[in-house]
Amino acid sequence: MGDKVRGNLIIIGGAEDKKNECSILKKVVEIAGGENARLVVLTTATQLPQEVGQQYREVFTRLGVKDIAILNIDSRDDANQSQNTEIIRNATTIFFTGGDQLRISSILGGTLVNQALHDAYRKGVLIVGTSAGASVISSTMIVEGSNNEAARKCTLKMAPGLGLLEEAIIDQHFDQRGRIGRLLCGIAQNPYMLGIGIDEDTAIRVYPEDYFEVIGTNAVTILDGRTIKSSNVSESSPDELLALSNVTLHVIPQGYKFDMRSRVVSKVQNKEDFHK
Repeated sequence: MGDKVRGNLIIIGGAEDKKNECSILKKVVEIAGGENARLVVLTTATQLPQEVGQQYREVFTRLGVKDIAILNIDSRDDANQSQNTEIIRNATTIFFTGGDQLRISSILGGTLVNQALHDAYRKGVLIVGTSAGASVISSTMIVEGSNNEAARKCTLKMAPGLGLLEEAIIDQHFDQRGRIGRLLCGIAQNPYMLGIGIDEDTAIRVYPEDYFEVIGTNAVTILDGRTIKSSNVSESSPDELLALSNVTLHVIPQGYKFDMRSRVVSKVQNKEDFHK
């Protein structure tokens, strides 16, 4: 991955616990600065920005955050407004809600807010995305694909994401919606990328040193396409089943980490470090 990871990311597979232990959102608050955090919740992805924004305001307030801005950037004009750019620049954490990832990329792409977001990321500001907000963080994102079906070329549609995490494809609600087929198709088409499937109420915390740790109650599936020996993805017809050999697959729960340079799984040795 080289220097492809420049800041701090928490990428959530969706349906994170908001009522009980809230382990993932507590981690977000902790890294953001606790009661001193300046949290911006971006509701661009959703068609229900007021309801979703209020839901996150309530949960983050309960977790001790005092300064919460709900930012509904609903058009490209909004994304080029200086006051919205300033809100992004003053944040210690930026949180993308779920919804439709294509709304995020098509509204923010190439705008002043998008530039401010990348500037914040390079400075080490924590960027968080859940569900659709998770998918859009990568350089190439899955826009559409069939659940619980074998991989076929015609079922997968991809588009450029925000590019905060390069050389990776993120998929969310992974095991719960049976999405391994579509992620396999994604890495067959882009074998140099890592396919990272994140279950619900599960997240990865990505560090600038090019590794991530798993947080939450379920697991993360990692597909490494570099080891592929053969596939029929380039010559197959749209409805033909994907043939793919020698894919490397890892499944890891909380307490494990993955080095994106060496592509090696290991346990988190120091539990105190893990919870920092």
